[in-house]
Amino acid sequence: MFKLNEKIAVVTGSGSGIGKAVALLFAKQGAQVHVIDLNEEACNATVKEIQQTGGKAFAHVCNVAEQQQVKEIFSKIGKVDILVNSAGVSHVGNVENTTETDFDRLYNVNVKGVYNCLQAGVTIMKKNKSGVILNLASIANNIGLADRFAYSMSKGAVYAMTLSVAKDYIHEGIRCNCISPARVHTPFVDDFIKKNYPGKEKEMFEKLSKSQPIGRMAKPEEIASLILFLCSNEAAFITGCDYPIDGGFIKLNN
Repeated sequence: MFKLNEKIAVVTGSGSGIGKAVALLFAKQGAQVHVIDLNEEACNATVKEIQQTGGKAFAHVCNVAEQQQVKEIFSKIGKVDILVNSAGVSHVGNVENTTETDFDRLYNVNVKGVYNCLQAGVTIMKKNKSGVILNLASIANNIGLADRFAYSMSKGAVYAMTLSVAKDYIHEGIRCNCISPARVHTPFVDDFIKKNYPGKEKEMFEKLSKSQPIGRMAKPEEIASLILFLCSNEAAFITGCDYPIDGGFIKLNN
């Protein structure tokens, strides 16, 4: 079950974190993985790790916010069976202290970047009358999170785009879903804590971990497992859905 043999998968933001975990798992399950990331070193490292275990992978350095770059890379890839939009950035702040620069940065990567990849991916998938798209949304599009104004805006847009693409292309053989993770232990989280709470890293990590009812953060590999299912043939009847993967955060945080 959940094999991706002969599938060509594009995973954005796969130089680290969730995207990397997805790329590694997809390759393990037999897919040819196209690793897209802005960081060339991280991009190449993911590809090398896949190739060292006998998998097939190709590196593409790309800023997903730049439409022409995205179009050129997808054109080069040629065929896309699976697209995972994982590239994203975060920001801490409310509506008052979020600057226009901050807002634009979140919009350009998290919204426009997803739009660029959706447009390029759907155009190719339509030709083959098949394809699967998985977008990374967030619990922030389901509930209010303190000091996450711009981030919540961007992930709400991802959720809405997911529904729109699922509706518009259901008769073209294209499925589109999204998942909504809570906190996931990635290098981003470690860097955020180190930057904002110097000397209190351990204390803050514990606090953030226990904000989820299950008592810990998710592992990137756990998020990747859900993504694998939703992108596999076993999920062929699922489209237009959002799947929380949040350790009980949405329903159990009373």
